[in-house]
Amino acid sequence: MLSTISGRRYLIPFRSQLLPAIFTDTLVIGSGVAGLRAALAACEHGEVIVVAKDDLEKTNTAWAQGGIASVLADDDRPEDHIADTFAAGAGLCEPSTVRALVEEGPREVERLIELGMRFDRDEGGRLSLTREGGHGRRRIVHSDGDATGRELSRTLVAACRADPRIRLFDRCFTLDLVTPGHAPLGRDPVLGAITHHPKYGLQLIWARSTILACGGMGQLWRETTNARVATGDGVAMAWRAGAAVADLEFMQFHPTALYVAGAARHLISEAVRGEGALLVDRSGRRFMVDRHPLAELAPRDIVSRGIVEHLAETEDPNVFLDARALGTGGFARRFPGLAALLAGFGIDPGTAPIPVMPAAHYTIGGVWTDLDGATGVPGLFACGEVACNGLHGANRLASNSLLEGLVFGRRAGLAAAANAASNPANARTNFRVVSDIRPSDKGELDLVDVRSSLRSAMWRNVGIARSGNRLADALDMIHFWCRYTLDKIFDDPAGWEIQNMLSCAALVAISARAREESRGTHFRSDHPAPSSAGEIRRLFRIGEAQPDLRPVPRPEHPVETA
Repeated sequence: MLSTISGRRYLIPFRSQLLPAIFTDTLVIGSGVAGLRAALAACEHGEVIVVAKDDLEKTNTAWAQGGIASVLADDDRPEDHIADTFAAGAGLCEPSTVRALVEEGPREVERLIELGMRFDRDEGGRLSLTREGGHGRRRIVHSDGDATGRELSRTLVAACRADPRIRLFDRCFTLDLVTPGHAPLGRDPVLGAITHHPKYGLQLIWARSTILACGGMGQLWRETTNARVATGDGVAMAWRAGAAVADLEFMQFHPTALYVAGAARHLISEAVRGEGALLVDRSGRRFMVDRHPLAELAPRDIVSRGIVEHLAETEDPNVFLDARALGTGGFARRFPGLAALLAGFGIDPGTAPIPVMPAAHYTIGGVWTDLDGATGVPGLFACGEVACNGLHGANRLASNSLLEGLVFGRRAGLAAAANAASNPANARTNFRVVSDIRPSDKGELDLVDVRSSLRSAMWRNVGIARSGNRLADALDMIHFWCRYTLDKIFDDPAGWEIQNMLSCAALVAISARAREESRGTHFRSDHPAPSSAGEIRRLFRIGEAQPDLRPVPRPEHPVETA
């Protein structure tokens, strides 16, 4: 199956000399927190182009509600944040990655303040800190109560617009990465990308370094909190270029998405539970108390699975988040955006519980990188949700993701800029863009139907609870859709997106089937216990019959716990 999901490579039915070309030192694909922070770092040493699939601020970053986790309080310590991250990661966290995040995080928050980001503060002017699930301390900084992502996105976009070394291209879809095609797959350098703009059409962006920062793949699941653009494009592109991918079996499902029939699954921030809201069923019973010592504040995988299991027992469509203790005024002051959202559905959280259910939220796995975002493919880097550097292990600790984008976005930007400075001009004349894939003679499928069916199949069979039989059935369905979709040449983003989604769905299902244990966000009903063989992660590359197996390193010194 691994060798059949590669999909298109350079499916552009034009000669390269007919396409307009743009040149830059570093190309950043994605305009979320990781991409913009990478651009700000890379521009210190050269020119940068940032391409966004949609509007610059239409990203999962801008949708983020909770905040940024960082050790800022006097009663908090780096070792405490490290311990909490390891506990959530269920044995798969890379120690050096976790330490880099925690130790470099406070400086990134200070940098945001220097750039003009507004954080909520108490009456004394000190940063207001809250607590979320899995954290032993109040260490989450936030903006406008529940609009941290929006303010973060505004700050970083403004900083990039103000720098003449950075060019921002919005509504620019990246079809594929450009490689010469001379060396074996995975060792061929990436020389930039092929993009499409609805006004300007196809174009080549030549770059000495390319950074993937285009987010995750939450749209693979029918129930999701993700923005419409999160279709796994970066993982699919890196896979086709020969980069390794890892940990794709670990998809984090957020426990509390607003459940209103016929409406989108809007996120109800974990910070609501951090401020005292309780999970209850239709009868008002707190069902999480018997499932974990932290009850509602347990790690997200435990809360999500607890909700699903309770719904199976009660046959109810949803549970409720009871925030009535905050009162109508208190809720509106702390969570003004959520209060306005709920009011639009006729819900007053000060007087009535909020109907919620789990939904796909964060892609833990992705393109395998080192601490500086290097993928192993020359010239290609990755950071943020599209990347996997072992930080989150088997389950992301709440609010570590925005900090991850800042810390490792900066690292990737600096590494990419150094790579660009050390490389001569690209050998552009040797590149061939014409695909050798001829027009398909197979039957055609309706893309809207394929997308809808895929998302439903992923939710039902590769969701919160999985089994070997269901994963095998899901792979059969995905393989069928791949046969009639990956062989086609499309000329619009809808076709390119579904090709990327199918490739990613297959990789997720293959990874989930290979991990015959339950760990973190990955729960197998046919293998409900963690493996006793030790913690292992799998690195998949295109064309390989078997993945690389990597034992996860243990910390050199035991992590202290408070």
